[in-house]
Amino acid sequence: MPQHQKIDATTVVYGIIGHPVAHSLSPAMHNAAFEAMQINAVYLAFDVTDIDSAVGGIRSLGIKGLSVTIPHKVTVMGLIDEVDPVATQIGAVNTIVNRQGHLYGANTDWIGAVKALEEQTKLAGKKVLVIGAGGSSRAVCTGLVHQGSQVHIANRTEEKAERIAQALGCSWSGLDNLQDIQAQILINTTSVGMEPDIDKLPVPEDILERYDIVMDIVYAPIDTMLLQKARAAGCKTINGLRMLLLQAVAQFEMWTGSQAPMEVMEHVLSQKMAHTP
Repeated sequence: MPQHQKIDATTVVYGIIGHPVAHSLSPAMHNAAFEAMQINAVYLAFDVTDIDSAVGGIRSLGIKGLSVTIPHKVTVMGLIDEVDPVATQIGAVNTIVNRQGHLYGANTDWIGAVKALEEQTKLAGKKVLVIGAGGSSRAVCTGLVHQGSQVHIANRTEEKAERIAQALGCSWSGLDNLQDIQAQILINTTSVGMEPDIDKLPVPEDILERYDIVMDIVYAPIDTMLLQKARAAGCKTINGLRMLLLQAVAQFEMWTGSQAPMEVMEHVLSQKMAHTP
């Protein structure tokens, strides 16, 4: 560990809570960011099954900030002091900021998705087809609606798509009529294409050519079959690692009030993925 980042009595503690968390890439990103900024802080992974006790531990131990992952993103909302309005709309918190004992919850998943897309295009007025109706879909769709996009949610179980769509003012359908939906952007928020099922596509290949941009939130593998086929059809593509990075950047900036060293975080993230079996 570098001289300036020796752990001592003044080291500030951050971390991630979830179950499981051993696979998390967040410690590598955030610890590299703290080192680059010469901030005396450490980011740890906490495998948590008892979320009530864990939140009590945040308060009593003075942990300054946490990432929250599966399965605690929803439950934790009822255990903290304040929840950001957008996180309330999403129905999930993935970030906790400890403000002198006042625990504030936010969601940076939507920020990561929106920023990844805005690197490629303006979202206001764009028509977007979102595949999937889970927690990630709700975060992505909420962000898109806030940016002025027209969103259509398509899901295998149509009722799940309907619940999110009605809450956000979007249109919805099942997966049978995707060829009839007009949009410039396609986003996959399902796990289709994730290892080990890397040869699967969440949508028919023959519809890809109609989209300008295709984004996949799956990041293992980084270059999913969907993205490969979309590039072959002439689309711009955005991989899931970009959203992961940008949501972590937003977390770092919430916790520290400083601009995150994004290039450092991106480099570490790329290195970690390169060495992932």
